[in-house]
Amino acid sequence: MGEEENMVEQTAELSGRPWTRYSRKERWLRFTIYFFTLFAVVWAIRDIDIFWPWVWDAPTQIQNLGSRMWPPEFEAWSAILNAMLETVHIATLSTMLTIFIALPVSYIAAQNTTPNRLTLWIGRFILVSSRSVNTIIWALLFVAIFGPGVLAGILAVMFRSVGFIGKLMGEAIEEIDRRPVESMEATGASRMKVVLFGIVPQVMPAFFAIVILRWDINIRESTVLGLVGAGGIGVLLQGSIDTFAWQTVATILLAIIGLVLLGEALTSMLRKKVL
Repeated sequence: MGEEENMVEQTAELSGRPWTRYSRKERWLRFTIYFFTLFAVVWAIRDIDIFWPWVWDAPTQIQNLGSRMWPPEFEAWSAILNAMLETVHIATLSTMLTIFIALPVSYIAAQNTTPNRLTLWIGRFILVSSRSVNTIIWALLFVAIFGPGVLAGILAVMFRSVGFIGKLMGEAIEEIDRRPVESMEATGASRMKVVLFGIVPQVMPAFFAIVILRWDINIRESTVLGLVGAGGIGVLLQGSIDTFAWQTVATILLAIIGLVLLGEALTSMLRKKVL
């Protein structure tokens, strides 16, 4: 890279004009981008109407809250443990249920396996719709339908996970080696046999890796579902915040961090075995 810059400088000296890193057009383009970026940031800050005295007072409030949360209170450890197990159950059940929906959707959403263009767009519409709505929004919807509880949380995480697993599995199906599939089709194998013996073996490693990764993500998402009444550790966390039991809040936060780290370690180990 240094030799190229030296050659450019020597060429500029021979031509009688000073060397510059960017041309005039490039400089104007960069300044224009900087200006509109700064304009967008200033506009956003002014539009959201931040109450700045609270911002300047935030360090003091954080220190005050931290002093009230220390030391953590471990008397409610039994209730916290039960809530953590409920959170894991929500993540596990929702992930398992997602598989039965996401796999057929990924099949019709992949260009090389979809029956026709209509099913292709139907599959992609389902995937986009699932990913476009946040888990909390799904939870609010199902809490309104089924009432507060674990069922609403399971369905919320499941509907959110369909788009994630379906999209990645669809991409894995599109990247398969077509030669085994074409060989089976040439021998007159049925469509079901082509799928079972020509496609499934090629995408199985990706399938297990994607499901394990999504289970890890679902554990994290399940920890906040209780804030809207959809079960899990979030219910206990919201109750402790509402009653100003800050020491219990600290214990719950430590438990959530521990659960996430444990899930991360477990999924990392499983993914290494699969891949």
